Amino acid sequence: MSDITATTVTADGVAVNHAARVKSIYYIRTSNAGSLVLKDGGASGTTLLTLTVPATEAGEDESNTLTIPSDGIRFSTNVYVDVTNISSVTLFHA
Repeated sequence: MSDITATTVTADGVAVNHAARVKSIYYIRTSNAGSLVLKDGGASGTTLLTLTVPATEAGEDESNTLTIPSDGIRFSTNVYVDVTNISSVTLFHA
């Protein structure tokens, strides 16, 4: 039995409102370059992951998956997502 759950967000905000380990990330980026930032402790919390996301072809969205090695990234308080030119983020977490 797995204790992995998934949470999807489409804007900046708390995605997981408790301590968690992010194991994998699935995101859809837009045609503009952007970024995906995960923070522990809210909008002004500690940045634990920053992904710079390149642009896609004009008018096209593209999905990407990032699997985090070992036990994933540990968030002590919560998982806050800050997105720029990302239309959707799904976090797989335990």
